[in-house]
Amino acid sequence: MRHNKKRGMKLGTDASHTKAMKKSLLQAILANDRIKTLDVRAKAIRPEVDRVITWAKKGDLASRRLALAKVGDKELVREVFEKAAQGMWADRNGGYTRIMKLGPRKGDAAEVVIIELVTEPCTPKKSGVTKVEEAAE
Repeated sequence: MRHNKKRGMKLGTDASHTKAMKKSLLQAILANDRIKTLDVRAKAIRPEVDRVITWAKKGDLASRRLALAKVGDKELVREVFEKAAQGMWADRNGGYTRIMKLGPRKGDAAEVVIIELVTEPCTPKKSGVTKVEEAAE
């Protein structure tokens, strides 16, 4: 039984504030493609961003309704679904976000990062023989 157990990171607040903060950060990253936030917050919203983009790639009505419930902004969901329909993430099977560390914040030394949506195409790894195998032949 999972009495009083919460999935995910609590982020130092109560459950309703955590939920509202994640929703706000999710809207900000989908609207701006890049935001500056704290490391733990970026790591907390990363799976939610990936989930919304996966729904957008699927593109059916049920996925659109799930994304609308998660994001809360109809126009923003429409934009994300249009980007996915145009093939922005067509060659990518996950990992739609990138986190780059900026360093500690001056006041409290909290780790500040930039989280952004990855827009460049995915290049698959070369499958086949390696340099060691080529030298042996």
